[in-house]
Parts: sequence; structure tokens; C-alpha cells
Amino acid sequence: MNTDKNIAIVGAGLVGSLLSIYLVKRGYKVTVFERRPNMREHVLDAGRSINLALSNRGIRALEAVGLADPMKKVAIPMNGRMIHNVSGGLTFQPYGKEGQFINSVSRSGLNMMLMDEAEKRGVHFFYEYRCEGVDFDNTAIKFQTYGSHMTRKFDLIIGADGAFSAVRSAMQADGSITASEDFLEHSYKELRIPPAANGSFMIAKNSLHIWPRESFMLIALPNPDATFTCTLFLPNEGENSFDKLKKKSDITSFFETHFPDTLSLMPTLLEDFRDNATSKLVTIRCFPWVKKNTLLIGDAAHGVVPFYGQGMNAGFEDCYVLNQLLDELADDWDRVLPKFQELRKPDNDAIAQLALDNFVEMRDLVADEDFLLRKKIEARLHDLFPDQWVPLYSMVTFREDMRYSEAQLNGALQRKVMDEVMT
Repeated sequence: MNTDKNIAIVGAGLVGSLLSIYLVKRGYKVTVFERRPNMREHVLDAGRSINLALSNRGIRALEAVGLADPMKKVAIPMNGRMIHNVSGGLTFQPYGKEGQFINSVSRSGLNMMLMDEAEKRGVHFFYEYRCEGVDFDNTAIKFQTYGSHMTRKFDLIIGADGAFSAVRSAMQADGSITASEDFLEHSYKELRIPPAANGSFMIAKNSLHIWPRESFMLIALPNPDATFTCTLFLPNEGENSFDKLKKKSDITSFFETHFPDTLSLMPTLLEDFRDNATSKLVTIRCFPWVKKNTLLIGDAAHGVVPFYGQGMNAGFEDCYVLNQLLDELADDWDRVLPKFQELRKPDNDAIAQLALDNFVEMRDLVADEDFLLRKKIEARLHDLFPDQWVPLYSMVTFREDMRYSEAQLNGALQRKVMDEVMT
């Protein structure tokens, strides 16, 4: 294998850190540059998701570098959705068959685990290095760090620097790609449920909790310290919107009306609402992902909204597929790069659309009687014909051997069948 290349990865987040492990294992010299301080030494991003839903695709990618078992030790299995209605009633909806679950994992904990493993294997990390531009002809990156400017040259550059990628911006400025940033009319704010006085979980531990209220919703994921990270998804403007929640009395009244059972669970609601940023929800689409010896990967290439819990999983699957192609094509990057974007573009377009569709399901449909009946019929069909009828959610979440694009196509066919059934 021709593995003498010197590779730069821009972005030390989840995808950049995992990819660095894959590449250093293949014998490459790998350097990772991150614009933020080292998260192992500084607390970063208050109000940004501290836990994520890790499912089979992401686990498979971690298994390939020997990190699935350490991750599972600090993950909390979530067997299904716990639906909270306005009067406080609960309905549990399992995600799949018995024994199937997704995992609530700490974003920062997993990121630090990946960084530690990468450094053990010889990856070099540089923090507070802001990418200011890319010279694609010379495969060089222009950085600003601690007030000075420098240019570093490499054999290959990989932009893993998230939805608002500086590497993608450089490609756009160069005119070599077309890209779109589609913002939802909703934003989100993170809140918190603390442990009970005795240190136990205040609500059911092994569920993803949802308070669906049609045009908006609240969700909660468990953490190992018995807290829950809650996320309020709300329109930016209108009757029930962030625009209307400026005063403490407005916030309290809103929760009393729509989420009354949460008030006793959130003693720091007003402080969290004040201190945590209101963040936008965006879908990133762009193509091509390759410019000469520079590649985009993860959210930099295909940012998705969080409503299928697949953003991290899709990024991790990028790393897994790229590594497979390097195996198949004997590390011939001239063949690997175009093949990678050809394979992954349709799949990431598919999960982007599925995530948008699932937002409607989560906020509008999970409490609807017809929807619940539909799901019961689908589950029964899956029991009777486990190979011929697999619910869309299970195809996306538990069938890591099935491409997102294939799951989307199968799901559309099944939806036509179920539309007929429901009449």
C-alpha cells in the first residue's frame, strides 16, 4: 500500500477524530487542526447537545477501530419512545423488536475517547488553529493561530469541520462546488432535568422522552449521571415561538400550558433558558465533495437536522465506507475520492430527507390514533414476515448493511401499501 502520504484533517470533532484513527492505522502521517481549544482542558459549548443517539451504523464504525466496547460501557440503551401527553399520560412505543435499542452517549465523552485513542496511535492535534483558506493547487491550508498566520502544505486535505465548514466555504469561494444551507423555521434550546434527591433518574431511564405538541416538541435523553438533556424545538416566530418567550413569566406560562408535567422536573428552567443559546437547525447539501486533493466528509459535506438521530451515525459511516474503499482500491486515492462521493452522496441525500420527514412524525403524529394503529399493523407484518417487511425506522437504525437510499426507497413503497391498508 502507498501509505506515505501526509494527511491534514480540519476539525477535531467526532468525525475528524474517528477518521484520524482509521488513517493512522493504515500507516499515514495524520495531523488534525481544530479552531476551538482542547475540550479535554476547557469546557466548551454550553447549551450544545451533550448527548447523542448512537445506533448500529455508528457502532459498526467504532468496532472497526476497537472502540465499540469502551463506548458501550458508558452508553445508556434507549428501547423506545416515551410519549408524554399534555395531561401527563404516558405511552411507550418500542423502537424495534425486543432487544433492539439505540444508545444515549455523551458527545464530549465520545469525542475525548476518540482523541485519546488517536493520540495513542500517533495522530498530532493542534488546537486554536482557524482555517482561513485552502490553496487547492498546492494542497495547502492557510491558518490563523494566536494572532499569527501561516500556510501548511500536505498531500491530502480532509474537511471534517462541521456544518459551517471553512473548507467547504473555500471550495464555494473557488467556484468548484455548489452548496446550499436550508434553515428550518424552527430553532432549538437545550434544557436540563437533574437527578432526584437520592441520585436516581427522575423519569424512565431507558427511553427517549418526547412531548409532542404538533408544531413544536420537547425531547429528553438520559445521561450516565442520572440527568436528562432536554431539547425544545420551537418555531422562531408565531403564536408558540421563541419570539414570544422573552420574559420569565412568558416562559413559565408556556411550560405550564404545554408541558405542565416538566415544571417539577426542571428547577433550573429559567436559568437554562437564559444561559443556553437558541440554535438554528440546518440541512447542508453540496456537490462535488472533492476538489483536487481535498475532500469534504461528515457534516461538512452533508449536515442534517437531528430528528432521525443519524447525523453522527452517517458521519461515522462515511469513515467506515472510506476505509473500505481504501482496502478495495489499494489506497489509490485518485480512484478512492471520486468513488467515495459517488457512493455516499445518494445515501446522505436520503437521510437528510428522512430526518426532515421524521420531524413531522415526532412532533405531529406520535400521539395520533391512526398513526399508532398504522405502526401496530406494521409491527405485526414485521413479526409475520421479518425479511419481507421491515419498518422504515428499523431499516435506518438497525440495518447497518442497508444503504440509506435503499431504506428510503423501500420505505416509500411500504408507505403506499399502508396508505391503502389504512383506508
